[in-house]
Amino acid sequence: MSRLIEELDYRPTPMGPIILRRRWVSALDRDVVEVILGEEHLMSSLFTVGETELATLGLARASGTDLKVLVGGLGLGYTAQAALADPRVASVEVADAIEAVIDWHRAGIVPIGESLGANPRCILTHADFFGLFDAEPGEDDRLDVILLDIDHSPYRLLNRAHARFYTAEGLARMKTWLTPSGVFALWSDDAPDADFLALLGTVFTNPTAQVVPFANPLTGDSSTCTIYVAGC
Repeated sequence: MSRLIEELDYRPTPMGPIILRRRWVSALDRDVVEVILGEEHLMSSLFTVGETELATLGLARASGTDLKVLVGGLGLGYTAQAALADPRVASVEVADAIEAVIDWHRAGIVPIGESLGANPRCILTHADFFGLFDAEPGEDDRLDVILLDIDHSPYRLLNRAHARFYTAEGLARMKTWLTPSGVFALWSDDAPDADFLALLGTVFTNPTAQVVPFANPLTGDSSTCTIYVAGC
């Protein structure tokens, strides 16, 4: 049995310290790996279904081959890993504003090891995802799929500066980076929100909100998250 809590990395950031830790959960007789940012619990290796389904559901809406995918938020890497598992995907770029998270993957100290950093189809970019769309896209910059998992939900933000993205103007600016058949998908920890779904409908075509259930071994019950998917 390991120590109850082992701190794998600790770094200061403008949003508070970010911590990668391994925690022994006696009820499960196993270790889990967690990401903590300030007072926010961002991610746990116990709950990865939502991150995987973000890629699966987003790519299910996409058509064609040689797909270019952009992932907003690296976390423990499960969304990018699932996107790379789709044989139609030519490349995955992951943008994360916190350099420490990228370092964890390159060093292989996350549960999936260094698989993302070593994959030639995957690029890990230290950048503010939301700021990427302030520039005009070049012809070769167009994306087939954008997958976003940064904030807890469109209305529960890690940083108030992100709020400008979750508006008609912000979403429309992002849409200019998508191909005419492009897809945008978003993970949310909250139940489907009718107002946000309507907002997506002002910018995109046929937006949907799918509730994704997953087992919660801590409670012996199930929990849910929401995946929003919309096409151009």
